[in-house]
Amino acid sequence: MPRSRLYRAAIVGAASLKGKEVAEVLNERNFPAADIRLLDDDESMGQLEAMGDEVSFIQRVRAEQFEHVDFTFFVSDQESTRRSWKDARDAGSAIIDLSAALESEPGATVRSLWIERERGQVMPPELQPGPCVTAHPLAVTLALLLLRAQKAGAIQRAVATLFEPASEHGQRGMDELHQQTVSLLSFQPLPKDVFDAQVAFNLIARYGPKSQVPLDSVEARVLRHYKKVMGENAIEPSVLLLQAPIFHGHAVALFLNMDNPVDVAELSESLSGDHVNIPSGDDDAPSNVSSAGQGDIQLAIKADPVNPNGAWLWATTDNLRLSAIGAVECAETMTATRPTGKIQ
Repeated sequence: MPRSRLYRAAIVGAASLKGKEVAEVLNERNFPAADIRLLDDDESMGQLEAMGDEVSFIQRVRAEQFEHVDFTFFVSDQESTRRSWKDARDAGSAIIDLSAALESEPGATVRSLWIERERGQVMPPELQPGPCVTAHPLAVTLALLLLRAQKAGAIQRAVATLFEPASEHGQRGMDELHQQTVSLLSFQPLPKDVFDAQVAFNLIARYGPKSQVPLDSVEARVLRHYKKVMGENAIEPSVLLLQAPIFHGHAVALFLNMDNPVDVAELSESLSGDHVNIPSGDDDAPSNVSSAGQGDIQLAIKADPVNPNGAWLWATTDNLRLSAIGAVECAETMTATRPTGKIQ
C-alpha cells in the first residue's frame, strides 16, 4: 500500500491482556498501519511487546503521543480511559473504546459489526464520528444467536446463564484466581484484592463489597449493549451472570422456548453461518478450553427433554479475541472517513 494511504494507530493499555490481543488482531488482519504506538501506565513503561515480526517499547501515556494518530484503541480500565481519551480526540484521532467508559459521551455509539451485518444495517460514515464503544462480547453472542434462532420460528422466551472468566479483570484477576487456588490447596489465607470474594473452586453471583467492579454492573452492561445493537422490538432475554472459577473464555447456557416443537436439525441450520461453529460429533464439545484462540462462537444444541418446544444452546467464546475483533472491525469501517493517513 502506498505510504500516503497508511495510518498511525495507538493502543492505550497495550500491556493488558486485551491490549496484546488487539495488537495481534491488527497484525493478523493486515490493518493498514505504518506505525502502532504502544502506550500504558508508568509500571509498564519500557516493557517490550511483539508487534507481528517486530518488537516495540511501551511508552507512557502523554498528550503528545496522540499527535498525528488516526486511530486510538482504549483497552485500559475505565478510569485510565476517561483520563486520556480527550487528548486523543483533540489531536484528531478516531476513538475505539473497549473499556465502555465512554458510552454516555456525546456522539458515542455502541457497535458490533457482526450484528449490523446480520441485521442488514449499513452505518453511514461520519466525517467526525464520536467514540465507537465495542459491544460486550456476551451481548454480541446473545444477539447473534437469538437473531438466527428466530429464523427457525418465533421465540416466546429466552433465558440465559452467563459465565464470566477471571481474564475480564485483566492480569490482576488472573493472578488472584491463581493465588487463591494455590492458597486453598496449602491452607493459607486467600487474597481478595480484585473480587473481594472466593472465586477459586467456586461459583458466585456477587462480588464482595470492596471489589472494584460489581458483578451486577457487568450484567447490566451486557443487557444494555444487547439492546443497543439489537434495536427496538428485539426479544429481551432474562440474564444471570455468574463468576466462574476459570481463567479464560466466556460461556453461555441459553434456553429457548419456541412457539412450536423444536426441530434440532432445522434450528442448527438456522444458527450456522459466519462466526458460529457447530462441531460435528467427532470434534471436541464446546468449552472455554476449545474456544481459546478462536475467533468464532463454538456452539452445541440439544432439545429440552421435558418441553418439546424448548431447546438448549451451549456457547463458548474467547472473550479477549472477540473483543479485539470487534474493535478492529470498527476501526476498519472508520477508515472510510480517513481516505489518507497523516504519514508524510
